[in-house]
Amino acid sequence: MTANSGNDAFVVFDHVQKSYDGETLVVKDLNLQIGKGEFLTMLGPSGSGKTTCLMMLAGFETATHGEILLNGRPINNIPPHQRGIGMVFQSYALFPHMTVEENLAFPLEVRGMSAATREEKVKRALEMVQMGEFGSRRPAQMSGGQQQRIALARALVFEPDLVLMDEPLGALDKQLREHMQYEIKHLHERLGITVVYVTHDQSEALTMSDRVAVFNDGIIKQLATPQDLYERPDNSFVAQFIGENNKLPAKVESREGDIVTVALPSGKACQALAVNCGGTGSDTLLSIRPERVRIGAAEDVNSTEGKVLELIYLGDHIRCRLNVHGNEEFVVKVPNSSDAGQLSVGETTRVTWAPEDARALDML
Repeated sequence: MTANSGNDAFVVFDHVQKSYDGETLVVKDLNLQIGKGEFLTMLGPSGSGKTTCLMMLAGFETATHGEILLNGRPINNIPPHQRGIGMVFQSYALFPHMTVEENLAFPLEVRGMSAATREEKVKRALEMVQMGEFGSRRPAQMSGGQQQRIALARALVFEPDLVLMDEPLGALDKQLREHMQYEIKHLHERLGITVVYVTHDQSEALTMSDRVAVFNDGIIKQLATPQDLYERPDNSFVAQFIGENNKLPAKVESREGDIVTVALPSGKACQALAVNCGGTGSDTLLSIRPERVRIGAAEDVNSTEGKVLELIYLGDHIRCRLNVHGNEEFVVKVPNSSDAGQLSVGETTRVTWAPEDARALDML
């Protein structure tokens, strides 16, 4: 889904700021629009401001400045229970003394729904997460994955237009976490609800989202589709935070259109896309994804040498770590083919990449 503009945005953060001490801004002038039915993930390291944004949207924190709108209505002064938002936390937050059915019926009871309506909605929500047979159990009688499904069902049972999820899969093991990612993604697609999801796990964000807002130090560094974030990072922070990335410091020598010629520390010249770099003589950082580098290819405009330091067999590819122009963490993902076995630790080999696969960015 593309960015929604103007009046058709479902959630709007309008010049929102947040400070806990009156001095330091945890969230700095946030302007963000989320479309109805969109799955937007707020991704970033600890302390980047993403969870604070979610808590302000939920009503558990108050914006220091600016306005938050939901479906065109300002909600800054509306208490959490009147916002009609579903919430899913990492801790599940299920009532241990209640059965699954009682846990799901609770938000319906609070809203004054009749017993017959409650029963019908609880049944539908349990079927939605494939937990129809667990209604009489208590949380302690279920696994972590089952509890998380119930927490998800409870957030959906009163049919909210917006569901907020704060690191909901953080307590699960890797295999179950990956399975639940697809479950939530498919549920979102089927129901068409709007989801705002917070995580520090980049693979989770790339797997599930329509768009991802990458946070750092209280600001959004880039807001884009998962593919754009990975293939076309705007800055060095996003290039480093999303996926694996090779970086080479360089100095700008000249520019022609979108292509910039740079000099590596060794003096070797190469070409890259000019994305976020200064003029002639300025420092820049080249960003190159490991799968875009070729080993042993014919000499090209961006050919250079690298010494093989490590080879790790990973089934479908071999991870080759080299020393390239002083960077001993330069990684190439070599497809597991007949050529891959010809590499050996200690040898010097040619590494090549296309100019359009290298991005000249700001210095970290």
